[in-house]
Amino acid sequence: MTSTEQQTSSPQEKMRVGLVGVGLMGHGIASNIVKHGHHLTVLEHAGNQPIDGLLKAGATSVKDVATLAAQVDVLILCVTGTPQVEAVMLGDSGALSTLRPGTVVIDCSTAVPASTAKVAEAVSAKGGKFIDSPMTRTAKEAAEGRLNLLVGGDAEVLASCLPLLRCFAENITHVGGIGAGHAMKLLHNFVSLGTVALLCEAAACAERAGVKPDVFVDVLAKGGGNGVALERVKPKLLTGSTDSLKFSMANAKKDLGYYNDMAEQSSAGHGIAQAVDALLTQGIEKFGGDRMVLDLVEALR
Repeated sequence: MTSTEQQTSSPQEKMRVGLVGVGLMGHGIASNIVKHGHHLTVLEHAGNQPIDGLLKAGATSVKDVATLAAQVDVLILCVTGTPQVEAVMLGDSGALSTLRPGTVVIDCSTAVPASTAKVAEAVSAKGGKFIDSPMTRTAKEAAEGRLNLLVGGDAEVLASCLPLLRCFAENITHVGGIGAGHAMKLLHNFVSLGTVALLCEAAACAERAGVKPDVFVDVLAKGGGNGVALERVKPKLLTGSTDSLKFSMANAKKDLGYYNDMAEQSSAGHGIAQAVDALLTQGIEKFGGDRMVLDLVEALR
């Protein structure tokens, strides 16, 4: 499958699904899996969003990854990044210690493609199957079952997973082989976060130049600055709200770091990415990593 798949209402075979990472995005994925009648088990973790509602809806929970991996047909990872993926899969008493042959691992995290290849090879050696399926869009779309998925891996494995993926995704694009999904996610995040950072820097300069925020937004919206990034920055400029992009500077810097690593490994130019990383570093030094990317406007004033 090489084209973007739209969500459909076709009958779905019910699967035993395990989920590691019930954060802002993972919680939306979990709720939609349960809503569509699949048997969901989640890993208990201090970083989870509250799971009481999921348990009430029919999900179950376990305390360790090995127990989880031993009882599911599909294991979904939705964790912070490469170190967490490797710990879950390759660590002592990790998922590979109990993974059953035929189990499909779907990595929805943002990760370094070189590590993805290593994890996929380890899964294959245990008789399992692997696709990387990172997400775009926000927690709002995750809750609505309208994520975009960028999938790397075998087309037949992806086809077998489509009924499950369509529970929480609106658009599913097969990007290429193992690791291609994660590579495309890093490219996407560099472009999207880089554009947001550019707008934040311009907005800070606009303020110093005496240009009012509403005028700044209006002029860009009528010209070459219009687009999704401006719509996400707009509420911050006009009302101070960061709800339109709930993405922390620390997460953004992590993703830009992954992108720069990928670019360096392939000898690709990445000067703009390095500049965006420097802006995020400046914001983190001023406000801390937990502040939202949109708060760069204040950090750069």
